[in-house]
Amino acid sequence: MKLKYFPLLILLAFVINACGSQKRKTVKRSVKTTKTVAKTKKTPTKSEQQPHQKPQPPVKKEDALRVQLPEVKREFRAAWVASVANINWPSKKNLSVQEQKNEALFILELLKNHHFNAVIFQVRPSADALYKSDLEPWSYFLTGEVGRAPEPYYDPLEFWIEEAHKLGMELHIWLNPYRAHHSNGGKVSPKSMINTTDANVVRLKNGMYWFDPSDPKTQNHTSAVVRDLVRRYDIDAVHFDDYFYPYSSYNNGADFPDQRTWNEYIAKGGQLSKADWRRENVNKFVERIYKEIKAEKPYVKFGISPFGIWKPGYPASAKGLSQYDELYADAKLWLNKGWVDYFSPQLYWAIDSKGQSFRELLLWWKAENTHKRHLWPGLNTVEIKASHRPTEIANQIRLTREILGDDAGALHWSVAGLIKKYDMLSTLAKDSYKEEALAPKSPWIKSEKAPRPELNYTLNPQSVTINWKTSQPAKVFKWVLYLKYGDSWETMILNPSETSKAVERVKNSKLLSVIALQSVDRLSNESDYTALKVQ
Repeated sequence: MKLKYFPLLILLAFVINACGSQKRKTVKRSVKTTKTVAKTKKTPTKSEQQPHQKPQPPVKKEDALRVQLPEVKREFRAAWVASVANINWPSKKNLSVQEQKNEALFILELLKNHHFNAVIFQVRPSADALYKSDLEPWSYFLTGEVGRAPEPYYDPLEFWIEEAHKLGMELHIWLNPYRAHHSNGGKVSPKSMINTTDANVVRLKNGMYWFDPSDPKTQNHTSAVVRDLVRRYDIDAVHFDDYFYPYSSYNNGADFPDQRTWNEYIAKGGQLSKADWRRENVNKFVERIYKEIKAEKPYVKFGISPFGIWKPGYPASAKGLSQYDELYADAKLWLNKGWVDYFSPQLYWAIDSKGQSFRELLLWWKAENTHKRHLWPGLNTVEIKASHRPTEIANQIRLTREILGDDAGALHWSVAGLIKKYDMLSTLAKDSYKEEALAPKSPWIKSEKAPRPELNYTLNPQSVTINWKTSQPAKVFKWVLYLKYGDSWETMILNPSETSKAVERVKNSKLLSVIALQSVDRLSNESDYTALKVQ
């Protein structure tokens, strides 16, 4: 009997032992739990007494709050900064490097603080360079000597780009494509392009020198300069002004002296009239530059600011100089063909000017904008003929908004009209540019989606500290922060380096209830937003 039940006894002992082991393991866990509970019964710290002050974790895509964000105001706001003849910057040709930098920072910060979002900076006033170039010499207007670099060395263009981008402002480089020497540029230097190029350069009767626009060597050289700039610098746009063939007054009314290239054209069997031949060469050059910029960096824009009237009679009331016949600039064709990303006719006349009506000219150019490019007129902020210039400019801005809608914008000639005229700056700050604005989008330019930011916040007794980040900071040109107080939204446009913002928790007796954030790329496209409830 004993042997018969022995296996059963062994099995029973094994089961009892297993139960005991499991009981001991359970006790271990309960002891751990007891320690944890005991730990929570310690006297709470100050931060533990206010657990709501802990930052919220970054929102995950699947947990994202969906809200209806307000539209951000859009308008292009720029000013020309001319280096030729030291009109704007540098103010003198013998400034120290630090003085040059101080002036540049003053201009950029003034524009930023008055809600401008772009600067048109002249880097090639007359076949020279305000940047390091292997193709053309350093500018006389920078150091007072053609070919002499700044001392101590720095690259002015690189400085302007970096400082503008820190402020979330676009930097457009402005080049004069054909001027070879300015009459205010000192004596012609042995280092001047006049003496080093094999392109045809002619002297005009006012003392200026001009590259022959119809010489293929001129076109090839200027093309190389533009491509070099686009390739090496982090610019946002290339900009040409109204100088193609020179105004006839530059040569005392005499015809442009291009007989050499004209004879070569005829000898090869050319059939066009001289005027059409000149226009054709300028047209081909404009198309070439546009396509070469896009081949190098598709996101870099190309803009032109031609004379404001194409031909007298277009529109019917228009009177004055014909750029088509005098400058051989068929600007209407360039706009019709879409060879620009933005087009800024210099409408430097008052709204009620007879023969040059601001309204009628802008409407005419709008009708010619068949490719729906940006149409941002140039305004004569410095010397518009009006009884009160600030009011006139404010009214012109109002009119551009009425005519152009959400794609409105303006370029101000020049920054001197803002720096030296406090009443102009004050009027714009209180009226036209009271709010910040993003530049309009350019939907015909392809771009990658801007990165969606991660967002969190910390509640404080009187404020909320908002923090954010992105995995691709180099793709962020600026941020748009949205704050909802009660039923009303506020927006803030922030610089790209900003990753934190303290805001009021209560405003006008309304509690902050929602925060949202978008990144914005260099073409003014917003990312998907991230939104959080503030609890």
